[in-house]
Amino acid sequence: MEGLHASLRASQVPAFRVMEVMKAAHERERVGGKVLHMEVGQPSVGAPAAVLDAARASLDACGRGETTLGYTVADGTDALRRRIARHYADRYSVDVDEDAVMVTTGSSAAFVLGFIAAFGPGDRVAIATPGYPCYRNILEALGVEVVSIPVDAATNFQPTTGLLDEALKKDPRPLKGLIIASPSNPTGTVLKTSELFALHAWCKERAVWFVSDEIYHQIEYGEERATSALESPGAAESVLVINSFSKYHCMTGWRIGWCVVPPALRGAMRALQQNLFINAPTIAQHAALAAFDCDDELGKHVDRYRENRAILLEGLPRAGFTKLSSAGGAYYIYADVTHLTEDSVQLCKKILETTGVACVPGVDFDRERGLGFVRFSFANSTETAREAVRVLVEKKEEWCV
Repeated sequence: MEGLHASLRASQVPAFRVMEVMKAAHERERVGGKVLHMEVGQPSVGAPAAVLDAARASLDACGRGETTLGYTVADGTDALRRRIARHYADRYSVDVDEDAVMVTTGSSAAFVLGFIAAFGPGDRVAIATPGYPCYRNILEALGVEVVSIPVDAATNFQPTTGLLDEALKKDPRPLKGLIIASPSNPTGTVLKTSELFALHAWCKERAVWFVSDEIYHQIEYGEERATSALESPGAAESVLVINSFSKYHCMTGWRIGWCVVPPALRGAMRALQQNLFINAPTIAQHAALAAFDCDDELGKHVDRYRENRAILLEGLPRAGFTKLSSAGGAYYIYADVTHLTEDSVQLCKKILETTGVACVPGVDFDRERGLGFVRFSFANSTETAREAVRVLVEKKEEWCV
């Protein structure tokens, strides 16, 4: 209808380029073409058996009239919040009050709730680029000014206190927040404990909220596990940790995550949860409780990712992708392709057309330099990783033009 349109703020939120790749891959499959899926950032398997059993038990109980699977309190069920708090004691030796835990509709809702609670229109929040595009898109939709911290292989694609200092020299207006991700998307890089602690100390000294995206924790390939920001001295008052059952626990579509909330934000986030989401999906909360007891099954998936990673780190250079991120965690490798193309969007299209390998251009993750990068996901089967390397090498003259 004339005169009715989306708001300017909403219309400025860009679409995911990865969805275009997925659509093109689907069209190729629809007409009988083979696709080697390396574009999607989710596990290629479903939730663990015990999670499915717990969901069935909840449905059966509802069928018998023993429960309605209705609303829970906004923060989530007591049992799940208590179990999440125990997870931090077991894995990180950190005491977390269950009252600090909020169960959310995936990590996405946690970002929305946390960002609204911590930041107001006009506040300045720093993010590393390349990085997960939703950080920027949610913040900008809320009227928050995003301060990009360009990172590259020199700092393992992670921010440093020196880079933050440089950003403030260019524009001395204070920051209200810093968002970090370790392991990260799209690079898979992991902060060392000393690096994470230094970043948190920098923020704490300047009264800057420290938001730590830890959704890829437990998908790690180094000798040491990834460090939680909650392990940093003084973290309880100034750190917002966000996590999810989507990645390690293979529950993407269940839309269940959590955050550990500092005291100053709890009241606001609870009120926002009540008004925006009411509660995370009830059946997913009951099912997720079982996920913490599935490490034997889930560890086998991580072993597969580890093997896939090794295949790609060895094989991609033979196909011409010689500059790769360290990929110490998650299931992504970020490849610098500036020596191969000036337009990674077109390169990814050509690779899909000629080899059937679906990969993602870097423009979703870095608006300024993304045309020079490609992300490969290795969350699929080991056979997919091997075949992708084979066809990329064998058909290089067809796609690298």
